[in-house]
Amino acid sequence: MTKTETMSGAGGAMPAEPVTEATAALTGFLSELRGFRTEMKCRLQQQEERLTMLDRKNYSPLSPSRPALSAAVQDEVPHAKAFAAYLRCGDDDGLRNLQLEGKALNSQVAAEGGYLVDPVTSETIRGVLKATSSLRQVASVVNVEATSFDVLVDHTDMGSGWASETATLTETTTPQIDRISIPLHELSAMPKASQRLLDDSAFDIESWLANRIADKFARAEAAAFVSGDGADKPKGFLTHTKVADASWAWGSLGYVATGAAGDFASLNASDAIVDLVYALEAEYRANATFVMNSKTAGAVRKMKDADGRFLWSDGLQAGEPARLMGYPVLIAEDMPDIAANAYAIAFGDFKNGYTIAERPDLRILRDPFSAKPHVLFYASKRVGGDVSDFAAIKLLKFALS
Repeated sequence: MTKTETMSGAGGAMPAEPVTEATAALTGFLSELRGFRTEMKCRLQQQEERLTMLDRKNYSPLSPSRPALSAAVQDEVPHAKAFAAYLRCGDDDGLRNLQLEGKALNSQVAAEGGYLVDPVTSETIRGVLKATSSLRQVASVVNVEATSFDVLVDHTDMGSGWASETATLTETTTPQIDRISIPLHELSAMPKASQRLLDDSAFDIESWLANRIADKFARAEAAAFVSGDGADKPKGFLTHTKVADASWAWGSLGYVATGAAGDFASLNASDAIVDLVYALEAEYRANATFVMNSKTAGAVRKMKDADGRFLWSDGLQAGEPARLMGYPVLIAEDMPDIAANAYAIAFGDFKNGYTIAERPDLRILRDPFSAKPHVLFYASKRVGGDVSDFAAIKLLKFALS
């Protein structure tokens, strides 16, 4: 009797080879099932730990004055949970289903390549931008929903004349209105993190992402608002044509010379600062600000007037800006250093003189495929900027004339 016949005759058992294949298939299925259950359990545990962290941030038994989660914060927990799930695992089910009035993630944005950042993260980024992107503190900032923002400026005067009872009235000149168009450009950043870090529930992905994006955007914006060439970026005010203030005309910025190449004049050095201040018309001086970098500020703050008094005075309270001749000073590190023919100091009413236009939304796209084993986060926003009133800004040129 052969081996096959013996096995068949013992109670009608199945042949040996089919039994082995079925056992292997069943074992593989059970292994996959266990892996799936382990992964789902891990994800649920991560979400529970994340919610616990949110609870701890909003309540501490050691701080009785700090209440438990308020209704407003409780409303934000599902939002943060959905956003964290998307960043960590790419799970966008929560983003698609979440509908929170006034602060919901827009499901239509998914078709455009990303999702709006949750309110807490977005406010963190905006706060850092205002603190480090210097011109935002003094310029006019507007939110728009279009691809550009138009500023209408009436920079001419209407004619007038005296009339008598019997004389014929003559036609007077008509004011002209210029349209300055500020296009919005895309500003982007693409930080990355390893999947292992994202899987670690102790790692605060929202704060990390906010800080990285804020740092990148702040440095890029600060440079563009001062010296951007307008090609796929905002146009900086120093990029425009500059002429001696005596020859100033609309469309250019007027400057005052220090009287020495690459330095202040050796005699009466502070006269250049005084001339710069009074080159600006009175209606603009009321809200004017000096703009310079730290090196220039170090040289200016040593200046004294004819009576030996310092022109520079520090703020009397924390957060109050220093003042030069009574006007606030904004330290913008992207301003040029003192050098031959450099425009190292600006003085003007930047609220009227420079306009920043931006879309209020910030988009995040998660890409786990392009840089394995890392996950890329592509963040983008649209922003533009340009001079909106050429009469509101004057420059100090470190040159003989």
